Amino acid sequence: MKRKIILLLVMVVITTVIFGCKKATPTIKPPKVDDIADNYRTFYQIFVGSFSDSNNDGIGDLRGIINRFDYLNDGDVNSGTDLGVQGIWLSPIFDSPSYHKYDANDYFKIDWRFGTEEELKELIALCKERNVKLILDLAINHTSASHEWFLKFKEARMNGDVTNKYYDYYSCVKTEEKVGGVAYQKIAGVDCWYECNFSGSMPELNFDNSEVREEMLNVAKYYIDLGIDGFRFDAVKYIYYGNADKSVEFWKWYMEELYKVKPDIYCVGECWSGDTEIFSFYEAMNCFNFAMSQAEGVIAKAAKGSTISNYTGYITSLQRNTRAKNPDSMLMPFLSNHDMDRIAGAFVNENYMRMAANLYLLSPGSPVIYYGEEIGMRGSRGSENTDANRRLAMLWGDGDMVKNPTGSTYPDSKQINTTVAEQLKDENSLYIYYGKLISIRHKYPAIARGDYSAANCENKLGGFVITYQNEKLLLLHNTSTEEISYDLSNCGALAAYKDFSLCDSIGVGTAKLEGQKLTLGAQTSVIIKIK
Repeated sequence: MKRKIILLLVMVVITTVIFGCKKATPTIKPPKVDDIADNYRTFYQIFVGSFSDSNNDGIGDLRGIINRFDYLNDGDVNSGTDLGVQGIWLSPIFDSPSYHKYDANDYFKIDWRFGTEEELKELIALCKERNVKLILDLAINHTSASHEWFLKFKEARMNGDVTNKYYDYYSCVKTEEKVGGVAYQKIAGVDCWYECNFSGSMPELNFDNSEVREEMLNVAKYYIDLGIDGFRFDAVKYIYYGNADKSVEFWKWYMEELYKVKPDIYCVGECWSGDTEIFSFYEAMNCFNFAMSQAEGVIAKAAKGSTISNYTGYITSLQRNTRAKNPDSMLMPFLSNHDMDRIAGAFVNENYMRMAANLYLLSPGSPVIYYGEEIGMRGSRGSENTDANRRLAMLWGDGDMVKNPTGSTYPDSKQINTTVAEQLKDENSLYIYYGKLISIRHKYPAIARGDYSAANCENKLGGFVITYQNEKLLLLHNTSTEEISYDLSNCGALAAYKDFSLCDSIGVGTAKLEGQKLTLGAQTSVIIKIK
């Protein structure tokens, strides 16, 4: 009997060694099909401090967003007097020492300049009332150097107190352990270099510490409990900078935990990198598609008249590659954001801006509009070294006191000479155009949700056959500055189809379809139903 007990104990020990120490790979539990469909939205990014000021202190705030909600979504899809966005992404709103708030002091406290938690709850309720998703920008890879955690971490390190809970809260190494390409700063008096890839005032958290993981999971859960629909995660590859595989595994775990709390959560990651690295993060969540953005991106080049097949080929391959990583993935196209020069400055006139808007808002997935893009606002770094010039005050033109952020130097002479108030009254304005374009996008669910295959006609005339459920649409763009007449039967991608009917067009020109002969105006897009 004694021998049997000993053998049993040995087996238990062996089993524990073999299986107990093995790190399980998380299995992502994606949302249900109905939830996925509901997350195909047109989003609007708001840099909170620059959007709308409700109390005349010069700083945008949550109350300002509430006051401007009718501008974004008035609750009537047929009104024609709002922008018609279905989602809002707020830049960080947590207590922070900076104007941009990407360095939180306290994740559970709304920065006093922006308002209160009660006002956030009011905004959440308004979003739910009008079926608008609200997501928060959440930077979890680093905190502010004045965060309570970091102050306790430094104290523990300086005292050599390995029993202190915060001793391993942040990523740090000794002198001989420093890795090239990673930024560090030394803690005075001890051989401890903490990782700080963005700034010495933004120390990187240590996600090998399970307590840190739980801390940041609790932050997300707190705001989900308040009613937030999801998050934009800042700098996802910096969780383990230089080790994408390990960062992806973290995010897979993190998203699995969030799906348990909210199955229809809407999350998007910022991996500012090449497509290959971005695709790896699609295993965990949707990501922004950076190659589509900026002055030399796929969209802007096509809008300025480069060969249309470069654009159509990119979109179709992007959809194919992301779905290979996750069958339920969505593309996240955008033209510019708070870290980039505003896209309007890339074009010689507004007609090119309209064409660019067509190319990305009439594309699959969930596109994101950067506040002010819809009125053609400009802003760039130029020779200055500040992103404040890309985050300038919204041009309301109705007495709103919101001011440019601290450090901005962008000259007024380079800014547009129109405002929201003026564009609201002008039926030919860029703002009204954006509203019509978004309305067309929402009119055809296939645009956001469908399977895309390229249909290239001429050098600057092309687009896609879009298949969704039992429907087929032909979406074509004329990116040239001349009207084009084209017989659709000459396009190899359309050889199997003979029956076409014109549904909608939007752009500088008009569209006409006679049988299979299409006449499409300059810088104009058309939606055709294939029977």
